[in-house]
Amino acid sequence: MLAQAGLFGLEMLQPVQQQLILPWTALLADLSGWFMSLFDSQVLASGKVIRHSSTGFAVSIEPGCNGVEAMIVLLAAIGAFPAPWLYKLKGLLWGFVAIQGLNLLRIMSLFYLGQWSRELFDWAHLYIWQALIMLDALVVFLIWIRYLPTEDSRLDSTKDSDLKEQAA
Repeated sequence: MLAQAGLFGLEMLQPVQQQLILPWTALLADLSGWFMSLFDSQVLASGKVIRHSSTGFAVSIEPGCNGVEAMIVLLAAIGAFPAPWLYKLKGLLWGFVAIQGLNLLRIMSLFYLGQWSRELFDWAHLYIWQALIMLDALVVFLIWIRYLPTEDSRLDSTKDSDLKEQAA
């Protein structure tokens, strides 16, 4: 809990925002804009803003909408769980891919939903997608736990390597 609170506090520091969070958020906007421009040439991304040139509708990806908080929750959960470091790194890597992949879908869906209905945009943004991103972190964590090696299998692999050394 303390580590998670520390990471959330660290994320809010101005130097961290300027050097890491804002560039990451701009990259998310660029990636989202690029994906949408594959089927909609009127989508423009600049900084953290994605705009539709014909409708004028725009979204700005703000703190809390960039998947960083969900990654902090996942990092705290995986970090606190007793597991080998290699498995922790694998879990964080796959978690990053899952959370940010879903976040790209979130950004793109909200962009088009907002052009259709501001009321539905607000509802989906505030209730549906916030819960889904955190649920994604939980699901990744549960899948990660499921595929962790058991203590017995780690002991067996240690015994196997000891036997191979003795045979050589």
